[in-house]
Amino acid sequence: MTLRRPAPVIDAKELARKLRIHAIQMTARARSSHVGSCLSVADIIAVLFGEVLRIKPSEPAWADRDRFILSKGHAAAVAYAALAETGFIPRSRLEEYGRNGSRLFGHLTQAGIPGVELSTGSLGHGLPVGTGAAWSAIHKSKPWRVFVVMSDGELDEGSNWEAILFAGHHRLENLVAVIDYNGIQSLDRVDNTLRLEPLADKLTAFGWAVADIDGHDLDALRSALGNVPRAPGQPTAIIARTVKGKGVSFMENTVLWHYRSAAGDELERALEEVGAGR
Repeated sequence: MTLRRPAPVIDAKELARKLRIHAIQMTARARSSHVGSCLSVADIIAVLFGEVLRIKPSEPAWADRDRFILSKGHAAAVAYAALAETGFIPRSRLEEYGRNGSRLFGHLTQAGIPGVELSTGSLGHGLPVGTGAAWSAIHKSKPWRVFVVMSDGELDEGSNWEAILFAGHHRLENLVAVIDYNGIQSLDRVDNTLRLEPLADKLTAFGWAVADIDGHDLDALRSALGNVPRAPGQPTAIIARTVKGKGVSFMENTVLWHYRSAAGDELERALEEVGAGR
């Protein structure tokens, strides 16, 4: 059985703009980290929440919903923003992000937040859990799909490769892993930390159908995310080549903005560059 998307379609370009604004504002208010990670994944999140995921924001626990897991839980701000912009939580709750006593923690949390399937932040857990969920859906003849958005540096974790092997072996065609490949992890570049290439060849060898795309090209994202499984009987891996800090010129492709947040003139300039004045 194939389900149609019950939620209204939201234009991904406009949604991505709003997500970037929210992420910059939220991390600035909280004086927290990971704005660069939020900006790199914003277009992916916008296409998923705006146009692809079969979800019911008014019924977050709808049994046949697609499962979305943000394994790179340090990009929590952009996920909370997507939940707010699509109706899972009030937009006003975004002002709570990072405050003492708030449920909107700096790493994604499930407790008290409708639409969050799994608390994440300790890397290497999202894909294994998503793989188990996909296996369960197939064996229970359920129509929902599982989308796991990961970081590139997260692939250093061996738990992911166990899940990749398992998913290929069990032909989990309802599983989609989207790798936000911005080339920077924590304190250095991915290639200097633990080289991943040839990543597409590795995933293919493990039995996955692979798309290697520009992670900021909305049409490419729509095509890759909207046509799964990519191959019958195979899980889908989307290597989304992105830019850390995308949309803010002085943040783009720099290690510094993994842990910094904007303030003062930098904040004003960042918001202007992502279109906050429109």
